[in-house]
Formats: sequence, structure tokens, C-alpha cells
Amino acid sequence: MPVRSGTDQTPPGSAPAVVRAIAVLDALAESPTGFLTLSALARELGIPKSSTSTICNALEAGMLIRREDIGYRLGRRTVELGGAYLSRMDQLAEFYDHCTNSVLFSAETVRLSVLAGTDTLCLARYEGRPALRLTSGIGDKFPANASAQGKALLAQLDDSEVERTFHGIGELPQATNRSIRTVPELLADLGRTRRRGYGLDECEAADHVVGLAVAIATRGVRSPMLAVSVTMLDSQVTDERRERAVSELRRIATALGNPMARVQQTA
Repeated sequence: MPVRSGTDQTPPGSAPAVVRAIAVLDALAESPTGFLTLSALARELGIPKSSTSTICNALEAGMLIRREDIGYRLGRRTVELGGAYLSRMDQLAEFYDHCTNSVLFSAETVRLSVLAGTDTLCLARYEGRPALRLTSGIGDKFPANASAQGKALLAQLDDSEVERTFHGIGELPQATNRSIRTVPELLADLGRTRRRGYGLDECEAADHVVGLAVAIATRGVRSPMLAVSVTMLDSQVTDERRERAVSELRRIATALGNPMARVQQTA
């Protein structure tokens, strides 16, 4: 049974029913309408409707999904679990504090994102005035190859790790006609990202939008890979504004990162 995370088989040692339950949640999360019928879910999973119904009954009992007349939708328990995860990340509160107190970013849209396979996931979004509505919001996934934050995060990996992450993907997802299309192109861009010291996308994530991002030093081996980013309209970007924005991103990333990384940098 295909696993929606990108592999083509159930991971060794995993319970097939649990993997299929995760696939149900993924399918509902990705549905444009927010709903899917039992038949549609069965097609997504590639298993009989009876087996799909059994999985849905268990998820519904746990309030992870909800059944309505037009089909199934995600349940409130998913929000509670997401909130519990986010509430335990002290960096979220720190992120908002630093953005609120930043004179430079008071009129910018700033995000905190985590690497999630070949995507980035937006964990927090600070909206300056006026907010830039063209970019992703909290909970949104975005192709890592097409965003500044994705490049900043992928640049923390070795090229061999990046190749393993994108193994079997011939053409990378496109957000605009300027998005990177192949893994070799991505590796070349990541080389420039490492030399530059920050991630950059120029109208690759959204038309007429420039993104800048800096990776945050992790606080431990089990900590997620995070990046802080800012987006600006391309018509408003100057060399001076870009340099100031990157400097401010680095300041915030340093404040949110591993304190030992600061010690190592000054030693």
C-alpha cells in the first residue's frame, strides 16, 4: 500500500493499519474542499472500502476525523494535538517576541518554518503592516526547493543527504516558472546558499515576491531543523534593504538557536 509520505511501501516494522490511518489524515489535509467521501479515501489508499471504513471508524472514535453528510473531514483532535506540539516549542513564543520588538520587521511578513521531508512546514507567521498575503500561512506546506527557507534548511545537509531526500523525484514541484526543476540545479543553488550564508528565492515561491531565510542552529540532536524567513515584494527590494533584512534574520536566528553555537562562533 503506498505511503503518502513519499515512499512506495510500508516502512519495515510499521503497522499497516497505522500507516493507512496516517494516509487518511494526509488525504483529508490535502483535499481542496476539506472533505472526502469513503469511496474517495479508498481510492487514495488503494484498499477496499470495507477496510477504509474500519480505519475511519477508529479515527472517528478518537475524534481525529469527523463524518458529515458530504464525507469525512479532519476532527478537532488534530487541532488539539497540533496545539500541544506547538505549545511545547519555546522558540515560537520567542519568535513572536523578537519580531514584535524588531523595528525593521514591523512592516514585514516573517515566518518560522521546519523542514518536513521535501517540504517546509510553516509553524509561525508574524504579519507586519501591511501583511503580505501572497505567501504561506501557519500549517501550510511548501516545496523546499522553491522557497528561501527550504534552501536555507536543505543547505544544512550534505549533498548526499539532499539526493537521498529527493531520490526518485525526476522533476521537482513548481510554484512559479522560476522554481528550480531538477535535483542537480538544486544542489548547485544550495552550494551558492552555503557560500552566501542565507537562503534566497527570487520570485520562485510566488510571482513578484522575494524571500530571504536563515537557518537556526538546533538545540539538540532531537530538535527540528528550523529557519526564519522574510518575504518582500520584488519591486521594493534594494541591495541595502536586503542586507539589512538578512542581518536582522541572523540576529533573530542567533537568539532562537542553540546557545552553544554562539559560544563556538566566538571562540
